[in-house]
Amino acid sequence: MWNKIKAIIFDYGGTIDTGGVHWSVVFWRAYQEHSVPITEEDFREAYVFTERTLGKNPIIQPNYTFRKTLEIKVRIQTEYLVSQGVWNCTDFERLSRVAQIVETAYSTVVATIARIRPAVESLSKQLPLALVSNFYGNMSVVLEEFGLSDLFTTVVESAVVGVRKPDARIFLIASERLGVRPDEILVVGDSYDKDICPARKAGMHTAWLRVEGWIKAEPDSPECDVIIDEIDNLLKTNT
Repeated sequence: MWNKIKAIIFDYGGTIDTGGVHWSVVFWRAYQEHSVPITEEDFREAYVFTERTLGKNPIIQPNYTFRKTLEIKVRIQTEYLVSQGVWNCTDFERLSRVAQIVETAYSTVVATIARIRPAVESLSKQLPLALVSNFYGNMSVVLEEFGLSDLFTTVVESAVVGVRKPDARIFLIASERLGVRPDEILVVGDSYDKDICPARKAGMHTAWLRVEGWIKAEPDSPECDVIIDEIDNLLKTNT
């Protein structure tokens, strides 16, 4: 595969920031760590509600940092839980938990990026890298926040281009910006449905970062070029 590859496209959320662990899992672990008395089912409903709310409304502004983005997400999640009557608490208690959950989740991201950055940096010295993400218009601020801006030749963000994964067109936009044919691109992502399937539809090679996803059941026969559990392993496949 590698002798055909002239560029790599990375997903961001769940790939670069958490190393293959779906954000619902990161949040749920933080909720458990700080003893929020809800079930996982209740949390997943709050998670979906929040993502849909943010997808439909321009709540997150282009100048918001990732920490600010997390604060907004957890605030909406907890407000939903209280409004549904599954978490009875004072507003002071809720806001205290919000701060704790955000700090735990943010620390997870800082540690993960520190771990995977050397591998991404090494790849950026070999091939041009692009980032394709379903994000809110503040990706440039987030990349600067984590010292990643210099690693990517181009960033294609759904809120900016008006196309969201799993629409394969978002990957083709990245291909055009890179000036590289789809069949010469490797896409790396944690979501089989939103990264791997549309990338393959676009005619690209794929590396599925399979660690811990949103969907518990996995495809019996996943169609991808390679399955990895660490971004570091991409370097090992290119030796």
